[in-house]
Amino acid sequence: MKLSRSVSWFLLAFGVWSWFIWITFAKNLWNDGSGLAFDDAGEPTAYFWVHLLLAITSFVLGTVIGVIGLRGVRASRREQG
Repeated sequence: MKLSRSVSWFLLAFGVWSWFIWITFAKNLWNDGSGLAFDDAGEPTAYFWVHLLLAITSFVLGTVIGVIGLRGVRASRREQG
């Protein structure tokens, strides 16, 4: 399968954006002071575990999508040069 240059760049940008967004989210989740992520004893709640799993899944998918985009960008550069 051959990806167009614009699609490759989009996938790469999506991967980078995904890491930026989810790292910020994970930091905010860890530092949550609202009582949603941690109970009064400081133990993680179900909210914390579900959102941590969501962040990890998004990191993995963002990485895979970004790698596909990077490979497409590299392939398009080889074809041009």
